[in-house]
Amino acid sequence: MRALFIGGSVDNSELDLDTDRPPLHYPENTGGGLARYRLHHIGVRDEGDVAYVVYAAPDLADEVVSTISDERNYPRRFHATPALVAR
Repeated sequence: MRALFIGGSVDNSELDLDTDRPPLHYPENTGGGLARYRLHHIGVRDEGDVAYVVYAAPDLADEVVSTISDERNYPRRFHATPALVAR
């Protein structure tokens, strides 16, 4: 799955995650107890597999993250439907 970042120091960056389930925070274990990014939503394909995950800076409102994701057209790009992650 592809990890996509919105806000913070790595805004608009991407990386591949080699995991079955995305961590709720990225990086997962910072050692300092403060997560730099929180899992905002996942993009799921019709077959049920996760195509992408969106991590957002913790200070960004959900509406801002959703707007930016839509502007960057992640659902179309990855042929997936976004689903919010329960917190």
